[in-house]
Amino acid sequence: MSDASDAIRGTAYGTAPVPLSVLDLATVGRGLTATQALNNSVALARLAERRGFQRHWVAEHHSMPGVASSSPAVILAHLAAHTERIRLGSGGVMLPNHAPLVIAEQFGTLEAMAPGRVDLGLGRAPGTDGATAAALRRTDRLGEGADDFPQQLAELIRFLDDDFPDGHPYSRIHAVPGPVQGPTGRPSVWLLGSSGFSARLAGALGMPFAFAHHFSARNTLPALDLYRSSFRPSAVLDEPYSVVCVSALAADDEREARRQVMTGALSMIQLRSGRPGLTPTPEDAEAYAYSPMEREFVDSWVSDIVHGTPDAVRDGLNDLQKRTAASELMIIVHAHSGEVRLRNYELIADTYGLPDLAAQASS
Repeated sequence: MSDASDAIRGTAYGTAPVPLSVLDLATVGRGLTATQALNNSVALARLAERRGFQRHWVAEHHSMPGVASSSPAVILAHLAAHTERIRLGSGGVMLPNHAPLVIAEQFGTLEAMAPGRVDLGLGRAPGTDGATAAALRRTDRLGEGADDFPQQLAELIRFLDDDFPDGHPYSRIHAVPGPVQGPTGRPSVWLLGSSGFSARLAGALGMPFAFAHHFSARNTLPALDLYRSSFRPSAVLDEPYSVVCVSALAADDEREARRQVMTGALSMIQLRSGRPGLTPTPEDAEAYAYSPMEREFVDSWVSDIVHGTPDAVRDGLNDLQKRTAASELMIIVHAHSGEVRLRNYELIADTYGLPDLAAQASS
């Protein structure tokens, strides 16, 4: 197994069946501020490190008042300054929104700040609505970026490795920090997806793959099957490595878990109806007058969330891992309160068998 493969697979994870990781949107709840949300992200990263989670990723979203994660590289630099061991990364950077050289520079800088700890997860969706995507890209040709994704990816990796061939227009351009400055590592590059396109591409290139089960559950098994059947060993991986991202919320009792889950469901109703806003409170969700169509959506949305008591969540995660054969599970939680999110990850770590590294260090 290569050093790159070791970096992807990470370290020991206690008695848990597979590693667990965190996907963080820096959620901004109604009545709260972006500053509070980002402070909570720091607290969450430190908790995740202490409790043996494998990695902490942040996701790129734009023009969404309920999240504060529009600039993953900036947030990751801040998290790197407050952690020591946990892998940090993007889940993901939406590559068509950016020039590959810019991403190579940003994540090369992060790798220099936190050597051996940086993951660069890449997606091809805009992470927002069409008008915002056009404003980001300064073009109305939004399909062009997605269609060019394999070429953009190849260019980005060339910049990260500093190995454009002689005669290439970019052969004398160097992404810095990077290899031109001396022997150095580079971020671990992942592909993210919610359908088959990136699954097939990740397999063909021998790259690790993360699937967005939390909002595309019906496509999970077909995409993972496609990834594994397409997989070709590479210098990065000798066999497939898949992460399944799942929405999960554990609370002390089932009723409270359902109450907290409803805040995320109402957020999605608002987003899909063109009314995105700050994440509602549980009281907002309880008082909302759901139409029959909205109620049907809520039931479908909640059915894909693993929620309930800690034991129920553990059993749900185990079932998902067995059904998908995921190498790792990544947990996202939609809740109004930072305290609820922190408590969720603590409860899951306890019941799933993750080690308390701080307790081990002091014993």
